[in-house]
Amino acid sequence: MSYKKITPTPVAGNIWFQATMTLPAKGRGCHLITEHLEKVKELEQFKVGLCHILLLHTSASLTLNENWDPAVRQDMEMMLDKIAPEAGVSYTHTCEGPDDMPAHVKSTMIGSELTIPIHNGKLTLGRWQGLWLCEHRNCAGTRKIVITLNGAPQTSK
Repeated sequence: MSYKKITPTPVAGNIWFQATMTLPAKGRGCHLITEHLEKVKELEQFKVGLCHILLLHTSASLTLNENWDPAVRQDMEMMLDKIAPEAGVSYTHTCEGPDDMPAHVKSTMIGSELTIPIHNGKLTLGRWQGLWLCEHRNCAGTRKIVITLNGAPQTSK
């Protein structure tokens, strides 16, 4: 096991920031949204902290996964459709269309929130990691997220 301190000494202070962001409507599938989150200017104010993202919808989800090869997102959509198909299952919740109940199942399996570390004003992601919005509906609209930042402020030079 190895252990490496990212912040050599504890950082004093605590600041909070919260905002909502509306993501553009996307077709069904898994979509990279990392660039939208990286545009949150307030990230720059944090030396170390956490970025919590909550999706305010029950038929889409958020996950952290491969950001390099788009085929991974296509394969994930294919596998999710096999796990929670629209056809061949006798769902009782059908009033919002045949894609709605499978979308709820997928959302429950994947989740609607993420917490990402912040270091020196940036999200701390692995080399090949990206944030995905998984859109499970065929004709969904825009999606809203709540972004909450908490941590120690950058020290002035």
